[in-house]
Amino acid sequence: MTNLSRYADWVAWLTRAAEADPDVRCAWVGGSAATGGYDDWSDLDVVVLCTPGTAVAAYDRWLAQARADFDVRDVWEPHSSWPHEWPDGRQGFLNLQDRPGLLEEPTRLVDLVVVDLSDLHSHVDERRHGSLVVLHDPDGLLVLEPEDTAAAMGQALEQVRQRRVTGEWLVNRALARGHVAEAVDLYLRFPLAGVVRLLRAEHCPWRHDFGLRYLREDLPPEVADRVEELVPGATTATLEELSRGCFAWLDELLSLTHTGETVP
Repeated sequence: MTNLSRYADWVAWLTRAAEADPDVRCAWVGGSAATGGYDDWSDLDVVVLCTPGTAVAAYDRWLAQARADFDVRDVWEPHSSWPHEWPDGRQGFLNLQDRPGLLEEPTRLVDLVVVDLSDLHSHVDERRHGSLVVLHDPDGLLVLEPEDTAAAMGQALEQVRQRRVTGEWLVNRALARGHVAEAVDLYLRFPLAGVVRLLRAEHCPWRHDFGLRYLREDLPPEVADRVEELVPGATTATLEELSRGCFAWLDELLSLTHTGETVP
């Protein structure tokens, strides 16, 4: 059980708020507190499920009450994600420190997601999201069951294959033009992201779309080491050298995936 004493006041507040709000049906803590890797710099990831059609209003109430009950210094609401990740709710990052990014003291930051109750949100794969810390679920709405990721993963891997040739052209064109910033961006998005996706498909398919997050938890140490050596700045290799090596590894992984062999 993760020690959440740093957020004890928040956990108590969230539990009381959930019990007192008739629109709230279920609430839990997830993120690194559930999946592992929780440390002094971790935020508190909270998901709240509401009666369908009430999540946006509930989020506004909770945010207003949090501002009244805590010294909230800063709030980031990623509006651009709402139509995609949370079309039926809202998300806010509530900072209780002026500059948490300075890491001068243990982090106090709450990632609050409030969404409408649906099977999409209430059915949770523990392999993907970890052992949740349930704060409120009087009706037993939270369902822990493995998620079928085969279709989504298959589509993603097919995209990796299709992007291979075009991606190399984009990266090398930017390098040839001397557009270093663009080349770095394209390198991260094409060959490196493709390699990581293929490695995840082999070693942790339930989190095939997690990118570079939880790399050390999800991949064998020697594989994670090899990936991190391909990050610009991690070694003395130039971006051109990194790109050649990364695309070569990508080709190797694509070949093994095609033949059904185990990815090393």
